[in-house]
Amino acid sequence: MSTVLVTGGAGYIGSHAVKALAQAGYDVVIYDDLSAGHRDAVEAIATRMPGRVIRLIEGDVADRARVTAAIRSSGAAAVMHFAAKLSVGESVTAPLKYYATNVTGTLTVLQAMAECGVDAFIFSSTAATFGEPARTPIDETHPQQPINAYGESKLAVERALPHLERAHGIRAVTLRYFNAAGADPDGWIGEDHSPEEHLIPRALAAADRGAALTVFGSDYPTPDGTCVRDFVHVTDLAQAHLLALEHLERGGGSGDYNLGNGQGVSVRELIASVERVTGREVAVVAGPRRAGDPAALVASSARIMRELRWQPRLAALDDIVATAWRWHHAHPNGYRSAEQD
Repeated sequence: MSTVLVTGGAGYIGSHAVKALAQAGYDVVIYDDLSAGHRDAVEAIATRMPGRVIRLIEGDVADRARVTAAIRSSGAAAVMHFAAKLSVGESVTAPLKYYATNVTGTLTVLQAMAECGVDAFIFSSTAATFGEPARTPIDETHPQQPINAYGESKLAVERALPHLERAHGIRAVTLRYFNAAGADPDGWIGEDHSPEEHLIPRALAAADRGAALTVFGSDYPTPDGTCVRDFVHVTDLAQAHLLALEHLERGGGSGDYNLGNGQGVSVRELIASVERVTGREVAVVAGPRRAGDPAALVASSARIMRELRWQPRLAALDDIVATAWRWHHAHPNGYRSAEQD
């Protein structure tokens, strides 16, 4: 098995991909500045898999020399790129930060790959590249018209990738997530952002501590007035990255794929699921709409199911919430409160 460099591999989705890679027999070198990732997530995987190489290099994706050195020293044959800024709301108020990390930082990684002769790239993209949907479910042919800087920054990279393939031979698989959710079913790793903006952990915190959950917008053109999203389990996302890597290793070509369950869930329906799973009430307060939030985002994942044989294994909403609840309940303050196994 070869070595894979995973940028942002100490973060939420990246760490789940690291676990999937290690379980599949790959050695993994993680490149992360730990601004949003967690050293404890890396250690949680490495200590349970002593037979695998799982190594952390601290560094910024904007540091070209350090990225290049990390690729060369690791002997990586492929790069999975998760390192990014990801808050839609913040991207509206601080777009320069998003272009600096998500565009310039990503191009720096690709430049380092070109210098080192690495030609396999798996890119973490987003449904935010589509903007306000003209139709649902959203397939890969849907127009890409982002309504926030986060989506624009990811789309800028998507548009650059074919040019880089022609010039440098870098084949890229782009994976557009809808709403990543849940936690490792084994309980090793989970979701820990600061501040936490994702709906499921915020709803679980409200159920656990009694603090009210703010629902942003109740007047959307949806059945119950709240936003509708497509929640896909984080381990299913990790499996999609593994399939994409295997595709490139077989000599497969570049491609772009949407990743979701194909099921729209409203905020109110999600809250009801949290109450079922936890057996606790979620107190709710109404808030205004957030800038840059589309009313509904639901995926068609038919292409990746057909071409890469991907299939979600944890598709039921209550099952997704249950894995997140087990992680949250065991780690009420995130990795800082990790129980000793």
